[in-house]
Amino acid sequence: MGRKVIVLSLGGSLIIPPSGIDVNFLKRFKQVILKNCLKYKFIIVCGGGSIARIYASALKSAGVNVLLQNFMGISSTRMNARFMSYFFSVDPKEGVPHTLKTLEKNIKKQDIVFCGALEYKPNQTSDSTAADIAKHFDTIFINLTNVSGLYDKNLLEYKDAKFIPEISWKNFDIIANKIKFEPGQHFVLDQNASKNILKNKIPTYILGQDLKQLDNLLNHKKFIGTSIKDL
Repeated sequence: MGRKVIVLSLGGSLIIPPSGIDVNFLKRFKQVILKNCLKYKFIIVCGGGSIARIYASALKSAGVNVLLQNFMGISSTRMNARFMSYFFSVDPKEGVPHTLKTLEKNIKKQDIVFCGALEYKPNQTSDSTAADIAKHFDTIFINLTNVSGLYDKNLLEYKDAKFIPEISWKNFDIIANKIKFEPGQHFVLDQNASKNILKNKIPTYILGQDLKQLDNLLNHKKFIGTSIKDL
């Protein structure tokens, strides 16, 4: 039997934070992924991060419509995917995948495939893309972001925010849909991704920048993060 495919969403804030690229973090990420390639294959969906937000903000200020802001975000995710491919010394000669069909073809030949957003869908981020891919491959969805998991309030704004280690698909969807969608939004998963994981019962994990937790999860050890599942 072939290796299981793991779908991982790598937040753009981890690839290109506002302070600049953290090469040491990306090196540690690379080590963890390569180590676990003995057991798994990885589809890594890259977010747009600060670059996407800068572009979207400029377009918004210029009065450009939200559709074109979204297109710019998609382009940013694909640029980050190409960067990460190069960081792993992988040259996607035909470009990063834009469709599930291309992803299927590439993951058969490679241990690791990077992509950004696939075909355009309204009101979603790269997390929605990752959820769609996880559904397609009937696998788990791991979201790596700049906070250690889900909190009851925005940890970046509220110091008293409480960590939520486990939550049901239904309750997570309720929280997600209290927030109005915006291109480049900061919530840990977008609303379409939440609906998808609820409808298709996709086991989902939200982890932060401590890559030991990712390694622990992949090796069925205790980890610090949020599990979204049937409770």
